[in-house]
Amino acid sequence: MPHVGPTELIIILVIVIIVFGVGRLPEVGGALGKAIREFRQASEGLDEEKKSEEEKSLQGPEGKEEA
Repeated sequence: MPHVGPTELIIILVIVIIVFGVGRLPEVGGALGKAIREFRQASEGLDEEKKSEEEKSLQGPEGKEEA
């Protein structure tokens, strides 16, 4: 994946300001932050679910771990 330098970030910021306007930047930033937070929580939930399924598969039918 290519490196995103300061010049690219400035260009992206200018485009965002043109598209959304200065007044809506806090609203857009908040929505983006909330979306990222929800995505992380969902992915952590999937990781925990996968681990619990693996633990169940390692246990025998009586709930004891197989050797």
